[in-house]
Amino acid sequence: MSKKTTSDKSQRYKMHVKKGDTVQVITGSDRGKVGEILRVLPKVSKVVVKDVNVRTKHVKPRQEGESGQITTFEAPIHSSNVMLYSTKENVASRACYTFTDDGRKVRMLKKTGEIID
Repeated sequence: MSKKTTSDKSQRYKMHVKKGDTVQVITGSDRGKVGEILRVLPKVSKVVVKDVNVRTKHVKPRQEGESGQITTFEAPIHSSNVMLYSTKENVASRACYTFTDDGRKVRMLKKTGEIID
């Protein structure tokens, strides 16, 4: 019987972005690209962004007479490499949290003051 250590547990990281957010990639080979978040992977702190980090995969034929294929898909990138993006002002910004008049906690862009949620 082995002891459980803290590294064995899967940990969910608090993310500054959500599915459906518009983000800009700030580092890496796709730097400067703007896209929408398709999936969020909080256990590994990664996000999948539309048309960013596109990979090709060669798929073998499964049945007799079927031909192989080359498919493309978006691979995850680390959430620290993306920044929230304002489509109105065309600028990337950090997010802060604030409360509305009715008491809801919402995310707001620091540069523009635009409320995201």
